[in-house]
Amino acid sequence: MNEIIAYFSTIPSSHRSLILVGGITIFWLIENTFPLFRMQYRKWHHAGINIFFTITTIIVNFILAFILIKTAGWTTENNFGILQWLPKIPIWLYAILGLLLLDLIGAYLVHFIEHKIKFLWRFHLIHHTDTWIDTTTANRHHPGESIIRFLFTTAGVLIVGSPMWMVFLYQSLSVIASQFNHANISLPPKLDNILSYFIVSPNMHKVHHHYVLPYTDSNYGNIFSVWDRLFGTFTTLPKEELIYGVDTHMAADEHNKLKNLLKIPFQKSRSEKNKQNH
Repeated sequence: MNEIIAYFSTIPSSHRSLILVGGITIFWLIENTFPLFRMQYRKWHHAGINIFFTITTIIVNFILAFILIKTAGWTTENNFGILQWLPKIPIWLYAILGLLLLDLIGAYLVHFIEHKIKFLWRFHLIHHTDTWIDTTTANRHHPGESIIRFLFTTAGVLIVGSPMWMVFLYQSLSVIASQFNHANISLPPKLDNILSYFIVSPNMHKVHHHYVLPYTDSNYGNIFSVWDRLFGTFTTLPKEELIYGVDTHMAADEHNKLKNLLKIPFQKSRSEKNKQNH
């Protein structure tokens, strides 16, 4: 555990980039070999759109990174936050508890709120418009949503009282988990079901990408599945019934053109009206 802490305390930016690129590459190869669905689409064109949003996410996080670093430093220096107020516990338990709480605030909570607040849904909608869910979908976030998620992550660091090594560890696990549960991969059903009791498995998360309610408003988790089970937002759907996308933007010129995707948050909110009708 001490080796992990030492590594993530000083992890180079190049290593963090390698985790991102390496994860996409590995899951890309796996999903081409063991696909959940054999989708008929221009995979490289689709990847190009999603990689564009991945790059904008990286840029947003890079520009705002100093806020996260300052926040983590302040919590430890001032003994502020849940972890700082705990009695002395084993370091492995400290790490697991911290990661669970960061995942609750920085992933589950922000995701849940984005589905419930109309203004935030407009930005998150871009992620749901993807009708071909694969590992590149993981970071298909409008730049506006990247800022929203960054703010929640920062709030999580402040509330939890996370040291910087834990933040870097959480972000690395979050990237890999998201690439994994979006990947178009077919796991043995029993294995996927067992995994879904601990982490967000591919079949569990795919339900969230079904094109209509109530399935769209379920399975919000990213790393740990406990929050969906605890708060009653966990649901299942046979893979044979899955239809990806969101019912308001099923036309190719709406979900498969970069220019339109960037404009969606600022277009008339017919998507919200239709979403409420289901």
